[in-house]
Amino acid sequence: MTDSIDWGALHDAASHARSNAYAPYSKITVGSAILADGRVFSGCNVENSSFPVGCCAERAALYAAVAAGCRNIQAVAIVSEEAIPPCGMCRQALVEFNPSVPIRLYGANSEISWNLDALLPEPFRL
Repeated sequence: MTDSIDWGALHDAASHARSNAYAPYSKITVGSAILADGRVFSGCNVENSSFPVGCCAERAALYAAVAAGCRNIQAVAIVSEEAIPPCGMCRQALVEFNPSVPIRLYGANSEISWNLDALLPEPFRL
């Protein structure tokens, strides 16, 4: 089903979001775009000197989608200098909405595709 996904549009939205990232500590800027219910939502990483207070780009985009009432997560694009997979917290947050969502990672010189269930084979469930 990833054939019907406009990965170019998701890449562009994630790249634009990345330009707004706030990363004074790690210097690693990340942008993410999520296709949900046919709409694109983006987010960037926002760091804080109290590290747990910050938020990853993937969760920022996910929370924007959920705040807009969208629950059907169809695809995730992540853009950074290197193709960095989502952290464990982001994987767990995404699994709530689509355990096998396709994820495409973009770096300056690379592109990697995964499905979330390959990255998080045993998610936490109540």
